[in-house]
Amino acid sequence: MTFPALPRLGFIGAGRLARCLAVGFARAGYPVAAVAGRSAQSAQRLAQAVPQCRAVADAQSVVDASELVFLAVPDDSIGTIANNLRFDAQGERPVALVHCSGATSVDVLAPAQARGALIGGFHPLYLFSGERVDVERIAGCSVTIEAPAELTPVLENLARSLGCEVLSLPGEHRMLYHGSAHYAASFALAALSEAVDIWRKLGFNEDQSLRALLPMLSGTIETARGKGLSNAVAGPVSRGDAALLARQLSAFEALGGDHAALYALLTRRALSLVRRRAQPPATIDAMTDAVEATLERALARSASAP
Repeated sequence: MTFPALPRLGFIGAGRLARCLAVGFARAGYPVAAVAGRSAQSAQRLAQAVPQCRAVADAQSVVDASELVFLAVPDDSIGTIANNLRFDAQGERPVALVHCSGATSVDVLAPAQARGALIGGFHPLYLFSGERVDVERIAGCSVTIEAPAELTPVLENLARSLGCEVLSLPGEHRMLYHGSAHYAASFALAALSEAVDIWRKLGFNEDQSLRALLPMLSGTIETARGKGLSNAVAGPVSRGDAALLARQLSAFEALGGDHAALYALLTRRALSLVRRRAQPPATIDAMTDAVEATLERALARSASAP
């Protein structure tokens, strides 16, 4: 099955991800032929944003109009949709069905493969806002691809047309890959939320807290980009200030709940980063002992809780 240099693209799903990819691919010169969405209105909005793209009534109409179809739908819908699509089993017209999930196995598309389609995965590591600015911001991000040899270069060219880096991943590792990516996304937000909650106890509202904390986060990211993770660590762990760290841990324990456990677990990870330095602080073992003592007390409190 040979694909043209610029295959006709179609989208099943018209949400945030589809809006960014469809507009981005069209700007790069790829024809986007058809889109179907959860509602006729969502499909129409996307079609209007892409030259010569048609909003169609159903997923099968996207397949019939396209050579490479992106399934940009929730994970629990991927298999059901794939199982109800028809393809040219004789191979006279090349068609590929590619889902955009990071966690779901490409094997869920096996029914489409059995009916003559090439199958694959195309997962952008990006948090889509749904705004047009996504098309510019996605440049420099990575796209993780899983596909057979004849489809891989097609997907790689599509990723690079957006200015993205290409990653490849064996299917058996998708769940860990996708889950761990949350540390750079939702979990970073969860850490910010923890800080905001604590600052609220100190009399600051969320807007005040974020105005103070977001520049700090941005600076940390840029330092990590330039100097690496271990050299971007700051605060008492970086300086080797064991006495200050012990006082911080005590303050979090006094808050109750799981605040001290979370702080200690994250500090444990920060200590592991600092240990990678050519010259880690002389007090690193003492800091590690303080963290582990806090975690032991937190575990004991949890075990004794009713």
